[in-house]
Amino acid sequence: MEKVVLVNPNDDVLGQMEKMQAHENGLLHRAFSVFLFNDQGEMLLQKRANQKYHSPNQWTNACCSHPRLNESYLDGAKRRTKEELGIDCELTEKFHFIYKADVGDGLWEHELDYVFTGIFSGEFDLNAEEVSEIRYVSIADLQKEITENAEHFTEWFKIIWAEYRNQLN
Repeated sequence: MEKVVLVNPNDDVLGQMEKMQAHENGLLHRAFSVFLFNDQGEMLLQKRANQKYHSPNQWTNACCSHPRLNESYLDGAKRRTKEELGIDCELTEKFHFIYKADVGDGLWEHELDYVFTGIFSGEFDLNAEEVSEIRYVSIADLQKEITENAEHFTEWFKIIWAEYRNQLN
């Protein structure tokens, strides 16, 4: 049973809780998001596997998950990028912030989210239990897709993407 690390807004650890229970109760917990780009500056998107318990078959950023207790945000991001996409790459922390998103079916993502970026243009070895497909997309095309077909993207990705763009300005 996978657990998340519950925290207060200052990132002080309050304890651990089973992931589903934390999402049902909307409790603040640690998370990370990885944005990967290729050499042309296009962003990697992954389509969540059909069997995911929330937000299946929706497009999102390269990787999102939760660090384990006593695991750094960076180490967690590298671990999950390897587990989901089958790759190792250098990641750089860009910023962190807190958000809360209704992901449907009575589940909430309420996360202290550390956002990392990296550049990768090699081969992937996708974990089919996590990812059904991937693609690179230009920033302009991504913005157009989100505007025209917001329902095709995870709720948290839309929030994190907007925050990322704000941080660049």
